[in-house]
Amino acid sequence: MRQEKHLAPREANFRPLTPLDFLERTVSIYPDRAAVIWHDQRYSYREFADLVGRFAAMLRRNGIGVGDTVSIMAPNRPEMLASHYAVPMVGAVLNTINTRLDADTVGYILKHSESKVLLVDPSCADTAKRAAAGLDVVLVRIDGGGGAGAEESFEALVEHENPDPISTSAVTDEWQPICLNYTSGTTGRPKGVVYHHRGAYLNALGNILSLGLTTSSIYLWTLPMFHCNGWCHTWAVTAAGGTHVCLDRVEPSLVFRAIEAHGVTHLSCAPVVLYMLLNHPDRSLRDPSRRVLLATGGASPTSALIRQLDAIGFDLVHLYGLTESYGPATLCMLRDDWGLTSDEEKARALARQGVRHITANCVRVVDQQGDDVPSDGVAVGEVVLKGNTLLAGYYGDEAATQTAFAGGEFHTGDLAVRHPDGYIEIKDRAKDIIISGGENISSLEVESVLHQHPAVLLAAVVAVPDEKWGETPCAVIELKDGMTATPEELTAFCRTRLAGFKVPRMFVFQAIPKTATGKVQKFQLRAELRASDRS
Repeated sequence: MRQEKHLAPREANFRPLTPLDFLERTVSIYPDRAAVIWHDQRYSYREFADLVGRFAAMLRRNGIGVGDTVSIMAPNRPEMLASHYAVPMVGAVLNTINTRLDADTVGYILKHSESKVLLVDPSCADTAKRAAAGLDVVLVRIDGGGGAGAEESFEALVEHENPDPISTSAVTDEWQPICLNYTSGTTGRPKGVVYHHRGAYLNALGNILSLGLTTSSIYLWTLPMFHCNGWCHTWAVTAAGGTHVCLDRVEPSLVFRAIEAHGVTHLSCAPVVLYMLLNHPDRSLRDPSRRVLLATGGASPTSALIRQLDAIGFDLVHLYGLTESYGPATLCMLRDDWGLTSDEEKARALARQGVRHITANCVRVVDQQGDDVPSDGVAVGEVVLKGNTLLAGYYGDEAATQTAFAGGEFHTGDLAVRHPDGYIEIKDRAKDIIISGGENISSLEVESVLHQHPAVLLAAVVAVPDEKWGETPCAVIELKDGMTATPEELTAFCRTRLAGFKVPRMFVFQAIPKTATGKVQKFQLRAELRASDRS
């Protein structure tokens, strides 16, 4: 077929992809449907669009426009959700900041991102004040009349604004940055991951299709919106015309109460939240006939975990992704055609991270030469990604961007196998593999065994130096409330389930450092263990 100039994109048949379009559509079709619920506040989509419009008008009046960075440090609440629309509506870039970070790290992020404004929840105001000291950034306090160093009150600023109409006009290029997300700090200083409108739009649609979001969906925000923009559910739920139920803190009693009060159909969370739910007395109040789809990443679910979640009405979806992939890159759900009946069979299937997300174009497991490893469930390689739902790059770090995209694929640094049916299973982070006497030990494999022990709430396994073996595994353990276990008991437990060289030589019982999304900070554990060795 000939290439003809008149077949090129034009105004009538091309519009940059942007998730702003989702709110524009939903408010026009379902203006009176419940959009957001938070405590005793309820917003219809008409009312939520009004909040977004006044928010955008306030930003525009204060000189915020295309390319400017607007940061927000807040838990899950309506203004946090609204920022995902109001900020890009004026062409600016949203930077959501982890509420549990220290002032030094927040200050680094504010400076690195060149933030013009920091909106802050009262619970974070003191940290924000210290972080912004000496920086040219305006502090705006949400839900309060200034104080704690805030120069302005959000409510006062937006109260008398005439709302801007919900519009995509500021988005002239779908590759335009929409968000700047800083990596979780599991390896040191965070990097600024740039999301574009195209990727956010597509990943949100992928979530709708993969998880079955509809106009009847009630999504409970147990996952922080500051984490990968809530895996793009900030936009996906709106696109489906569903309802956002915001939790500003994750306490099991609040989760169970919200599920029953609002008829929750979907939620996402880190693995640590699963254990919190299962170890709370309110789990007995759940009606298991009212099913809730629960998406989680991280460590592989055990058969006991799957059985206990099923008994209280949760259908588990195991997924895998990174900040750099807008959240989910693969997912694993139980399939009827597998014909699995026992909890053990289901656990083995769900232990895998699955197949590519519907909007991920390519997920490969490759050897050091870049060739696909055999699909035998044994050969280990690195997970590499390609597709439209990957970061544009790392802000202000061309070298890191070039390294990550070397060879035309995004290198995750995660090690996995591919099973004969095409499903991948993560074995470890490349940097977390323990090499003991020349043998590779997967820290995830050892952690998975320890999580089967009835007294263990959470386990993290890291390498410690050893004169004979080079390094050996050390297990850091958090016990369940009221439970006890000894190193001897855990050693014996592991010996019946692991090869001898994989059994931890050392056990430490203490709180495990985590990010706000429940990811274990192994670099911090290693530093703590090194410091204790020297003392």
